Amino acid sequence: MLIETLGAARDMGRLNTILGVLIRHGFGDSVRRLGLADSLERAGHALRWEHAADLARLAPPVQVRLALEELGPAFVKLGQIFAGRADLFGPEWIAEFEKLHSRVPAVPLELLRPQLREDLGGEPESVFARFDTEPLAAASIAQVHRAQMHDGTEVVVKIRRPGISETIAADLRLLARLAAVAEEELPALKPYRPQQLVRELARSLKRELDLASECRSAERIAANMTALPWIVVPRVHWVHTTARVNVQDFVAGIPGDALDRLDSDGFDRRLLARRGAQAVLKMIVQDGVFHADPHPGNVFYLSENRIAFIDFGMVGRLSQRRREELLQLLLGLVEHNPQGVADVLIDWTGDEHGINLALLETEIEAFVDQYQGVPLAQLSLGQMLADVTSILREHHLALPPDLALLIKAFITLEGMGRGLDPGFHMATEALPLLREVARARYRPRAIGARAWQTLRRTLSVAEQLPHDLSRLLRSARRGRVQVGIELAHLKRVGDQIDRAANRLAMALVISALIIGSSIVMTVQGGPTFMGLPVFGFLGFTGAVLGGLWLVRAIWRSSKERDAADPS
Repeated sequence: MLIETLGAARDMGRLNTILGVLIRHGFGDSVRRLGLADSLERAGHALRWEHAADLARLAPPVQVRLALEELGPAFVKLGQIFAGRADLFGPEWIAEFEKLHSRVPAVPLELLRPQLREDLGGEPESVFARFDTEPLAAASIAQVHRAQMHDGTEVVVKIRRPGISETIAADLRLLARLAAVAEEELPALKPYRPQQLVRELARSLKRELDLASECRSAERIAANMTALPWIVVPRVHWVHTTARVNVQDFVAGIPGDALDRLDSDGFDRRLLARRGAQAVLKMIVQDGVFHADPHPGNVFYLSENRIAFIDFGMVGRLSQRRREELLQLLLGLVEHNPQGVADVLIDWTGDEHGINLALLETEIEAFVDQYQGVPLAQLSLGQMLADVTSILREHHLALPPDLALLIKAFITLEGMGRGLDPGFHMATEALPLLREVARARYRPRAIGARAWQTLRRTLSVAEQLPHDLSRLLRSARRGRVQVGIELAHLKRVGDQIDRAANRLAMALVISALIIGSSIVMTVQGGPTFMGLPVFGFLGFTGAVLGGLWLVRAIWRSSKERDAADPS
């Protein structure tokens, strides 16, 4: 049964809640097409449809955003991931997803005390010289309280909400199953890669739930930023940090969204824009570990034109190969090299079946070529990246998750730079660093290091080759060589054969009941009901019910076939 496929009994209540929200927000048709409504109703769960018509009048992006907000932290986080996927969603969808926030009412301190006592080793009032009972901020996963260490250091204490891990784990299980069903039953959703998005969501939430992991990321970025002394990352107090609570220095500065205070306090806006750009570009291009959500709420401006980054719950990571590809892409955009841009994007999106790669390459080359002769100071690197992702979206191509996150960070950073300094140009700031990194790649030492790594990998493969050949030949002699062949739609054909076999088996059972009951009817004696032998009557009743089920199943199958093939 589909219910067994969708989840265990422990998740059934949550599934009912999720589907009820989707129905109320105008997605009843999708729920029915997935077969979920009928299955749940047969299982005894009532789904409320009465208010669906009212909410269905809203625009689809608004409906989705409201539904995600109602469903809770895992779904809000999924929407926030959607906000960074301009390669999958159009501007109207991105605008709605960006409205999602995870601010929720704070958990009273008394409910947090048992967890805090366990993690801190005592009452917060004794561990800290001062602990504010009212939180600075509260989100769906954690809330932040201000405190003071016994040595006078001002800190913030971030506390994970009790029970949130179990709630998110249940939602992720259901989302994984729903994504698999949706990808199979709703072909229109396939370009959006539902299962890949859920895996991306699971990885992101796993990191955010581990508050110690956030601190490790902060320290790693702080170590990388030592060459830029004007960049500040809050210090972590590891003695009080666990997976459920972390303690970091309090940052006292001007929030990134309070730009009107910069001029009166004597800040140099142009210098702040340049320093912020240099820091994020270094994280991305040189270090491969970057703050993936550098919006104004996560940035503070400090005295002497310093910049502090906070909240490293969302951190992007780029392998060495990705950084080299990114370098080629950015240099191609800035230096007007359309072929280089097209090569990188096609490698990233893959040679997918049904995609006209020649047309895609032509469109990308035409896009880059339109900037030929445009002065560097007039280029908007963020807008160029956004336009490139729009081209990919039109071809139903999706970027790998790490690159989608990176492009979102680039666009956000350029917007912040323009807010600080209207004359800020990301391309002007990026080009010297990009060229420096490109030159460093071809220095003798770098070439020698890559050659040595390649040689080591080659020798390792050569060393394992005799062993691998021996295992292959041994398996062949025993007749255990397996060849995997994947045929398109073979699973669907197998399912159809399975259903046909089940119906045939039911028809045989019905026939046997009719014949057996007819024989029993001619036997004298035994219990009777309304003058008829009880066992014969029960047999005929079972045959009638089975026959009705069989007719209904055949009718539904025929109806689904007609719906799938309107011609």
